[in-house]
Amino acid sequence: MKVVLPGGTGQVGTILDRALTAAGHEVTVLTRRPVRAHDIGWDGATLGRWAAAIDGCDVVINLAGRSVSCRYTAENLRAMMDSRVDSARVVGEAIAAAARPPRVWLQMSTATVYAHRFDAAHDEATGVIGGSEAGVPDYWAYSVEIAKNWERAQAEAPTPGTRKVALRSAMVMSPDRGGVFDVLSRLARLGLGGPVAGGAQYVSWIHDEDFVRAVEFLIARGDLEGPVNLASPGPLPHRDFMRALRTAWSVPVGLPATRWMAELGAFALRSDTELLLKSRRVAPGRLRAAGFVFAYPEWERAAVSLVQRARLVRAASGRARESSSHAV
Repeated sequence: MKVVLPGGTGQVGTILDRALTAAGHEVTVLTRRPVRAHDIGWDGATLGRWAAAIDGCDVVINLAGRSVSCRYTAENLRAMMDSRVDSARVVGEAIAAAARPPRVWLQMSTATVYAHRFDAAHDEATGVIGGSEAGVPDYWAYSVEIAKNWERAQAEAPTPGTRKVALRSAMVMSPDRGGVFDVLSRLARLGLGGPVAGGAQYVSWIHDEDFVRAVEFLIARGDLEGPVNLASPGPLPHRDFMRALRTAWSVPVGLPATRWMAELGAFALRSDTELLLKSRRVAPGRLRAAGFVFAYPEWERAAVSLVQRARLVRAASGRARESSSHAV
């Protein structure tokens, strides 16, 4: 199977590139900074020679978009919007112009499209789209607009021969350095992994192995199109999420943080508190109805699995550094 991954050099792209390549598929990554043999350069906004990779491929999985791990300034929010909408639009143009268009286009989206709520989980049929909640920062509504426009760019693309799926993904948990699990684990190991602002806000997540399996499932299922939630069926309050993560790391305590402490921490990390404070309670309604079975439906077991893999990564990294120092 020939797979093209626009924006495939980030955390999620790295996970998919690694897994699909290991499964024997031919993977091409579209990136602004091509360095590997299977990389092709593109700007994420205009048609170019890169479009030839899409003509004749089987699957496009568009992951392009500016990272959300930044301060939510007006400039950064605009960059998030433009990079997502422009890349989805131009991928649609490339598919529309292809003599042999791909049979399926999976477009990354986000569970952030749903409203901040604590009472009930959002599935695709009954979930409430956010943007009008009371008592939350005004700029949270812009994040919802980004998600809506991102999905609209895919939906409106004139690609009648290509099935389209919008991946409303929760946070993908993997032991890769720099990912969200790595950041949260660092806080937990430092004793800072307590509840933030009370910890009642829900965390939706998906284990990286289930994310890959869900993508493969959606590629194979020709009857599924439109928005699909990629999230485990076990979202849980932040306080419980972090407690399970501390347990997996054998850290007995985690200092709690107030909202203003979270603001200071986010500022120091050049990130934003929406990632911590918005209650994301998402249910994988369509996946489960279609028969998808999660290998890691509950966070406690998923956290143990990820910590075990992270320990192996750290051990291997330590051995490599030791070997390098001896060589010098």
